[in-house]
Amino acid sequence: MTEPVLFHLSDRIALLTLNRPDRLNALDYALIDALMAALDRIETDPAVRAVILTGAGDRAFSAGADIDEFSKSVADGRAAALRDFVRRGQAMTARLEAFQKPVIAAVNGLAFGGGCEITEAVHLAVASDRASFAKPEIRLGMPPTFGGSQRLPRLVGRKRGLELLLTGDPFPAQRALQIGLVNAVVPHAELLPAARALAQRIIRHGPDAVAAVITAATRGLNMAIGEGLQVEAEQFAALVGSRDLDAGLAAWRERRPPRVSG
Repeated sequence: MTEPVLFHLSDRIALLTLNRPDRLNALDYALIDALMAALDRIETDPAVRAVILTGAGDRAFSAGADIDEFSKSVADGRAAALRDFVRRGQAMTARLEAFQKPVIAAVNGLAFGGGCEITEAVHLAVASDRASFAKPEIRLGMPPTFGGSQRLPRLVGRKRGLELLLTGDPFPAQRALQIGLVNAVVPHAELLPAARALAQRIIRHGPDAVAAVITAATRGLNMAIGEGLQVEAEQFAALVGSRDLDAGLAAWRERRPPRVSG
């Protein structure tokens, strides 16, 4: 049986590949469950400092939910559709968003529906110049269900987000860059090297500091500024007395590069 998610580790960076290229890496339940299991393993593995998430083949990152499977859940009624489809997909994107190690999407092709929602949820994203994006759920007579109706307007602004959500029209990688959905667009052949280079720029810093930045930014983003500042203070306080903070301050005083643990 073909593994729905492939795992490869090199230089402390885990490459996770959505592996259903014959179905444009559509997100069926088995793939989502396998991705969640991979994240569980990675989170507690000190050998992994960052994650790159991409799609198998040259056509798609992920074309979205597996509509054939989802349709069966809808046919079984509201409770089944919410349990099997919506809650599973929302748990996946919430896990990616709050993950304590940086997750970078390397968007190698179509990122429609759930594939776009993964891009919205991860911490950073690099897109191939062949990539394209869309929020086509409205064409099925429904809103996004993996968090897209909430994250996209927060990322790109209410009016731009609603335009994409209400029209369902596809848009190219350069527009994704302009509106802040991805961090960079690179030639297709340079996609994974660019994602790896970005990961390396992050993991040169201490893992506890990286996790603290992710937590502070992710939790604080949707809070009032006062609450967000409290989260920021809590994350700093947790690092006081840590080896990485002590080493970083010592390196600054001695005018030398810090020696990062982990």
